[in-house]
Amino acid sequence: MIITQTPLRIGLVGGGTDLPSYYREHGGRVLNAAIDKYVYVVVKQRFDDEIYVNYSRKEIVSRVEDLEHELVREALHMAGVRSGVEITTLADIPSAGSGLGSSSSVTVGLLHALFAYQGRQVTAEELAERACAIEIDRCRKPIGKQDQYAAAFGGLCDLQFGPGDGVGVEQIELPTADRRKLQEELMLFFTGITRSADTILGEQNANIGDRLPQLGQLRDLAGEAADGLRGRDLSALGTALRKSWEAKRALASGVSNPQIDEAVEAALSAGASGAKVTGAGGGGFLLVTCPLEHQQAVRDRLTTMRELPIKLERLGSRVIFNVHRDIWS
Repeated sequence: MIITQTPLRIGLVGGGTDLPSYYREHGGRVLNAAIDKYVYVVVKQRFDDEIYVNYSRKEIVSRVEDLEHELVREALHMAGVRSGVEITTLADIPSAGSGLGSSSSVTVGLLHALFAYQGRQVTAEELAERACAIEIDRCRKPIGKQDQYAAAFGGLCDLQFGPGDGVGVEQIELPTADRRKLQEELMLFFTGITRSADTILGEQNANIGDRLPQLGQLRDLAGEAADGLRGRDLSALGTALRKSWEAKRALASGVSNPQIDEAVEAALSAGASGAKVTGAGGGGFLLVTCPLEHQQAVRDRLTTMRELPIKLERLGSRVIFNVHRDIWS
């Protein structure tokens, strides 16, 4: 039996510039952070030759090709596992439409578990690249690449994409006091709205030619925030977050709505330094950066939203249980 633990992530600044249709020509940059909320994948050998997959529903098939869960199907193909296996996915929070990169965490954690099941060790870079190949190339999802790299590498990641197809990963190591202060100032609230990112991202992809100024601003703000953190100017993140939300709202019609706009304004007027919706937008979680002395005022203004306490996670996907036992012997 193999069990992997893979973190979810909060996209801080630059989301949207990690879409291949943008960064291949213009170059993209994203600052994101892994958090202490996880996806768990369990892979277990079966006595029979069937394939069992347990998620929000249960599938039992004899052939990999017959699986409806496309991420599991493609991961099994990629890892070369064809039969006699049971796979279970679990998550700390509801995974659909959270804006925390859950589908990519599932893909990365699943690949990690399946390769470990096959007795193979893989690097974080290979996990991220293979997860991108499954989601973007094989499943044709209109998504970017930041989520897969955040899940595989963990930490506070300064990601640079292109121009071309290259991806650069630099983890920002903060002094302990700065890391603690940054962590304390991050607040996450569930909007109560779940949505499919595919629709928003599909429109965003179609709009790229008309949104180059906004995307360029998002890319540059990610760089400014990353450089600010390296220079121990933690206030740079809140400033970039606030500015980036205005640019991100223009990328597609579904990124925001009156409820989200009202929540962002409420948080800022209560003393937050920045606020935005995580992920593609339209729902999921509201990310707020706020000094400790103003956080209760923010909570009082966002009483209709459930707060999710978070901490930053230094580690990416990892195997937390690995026991090989031949059940036929």
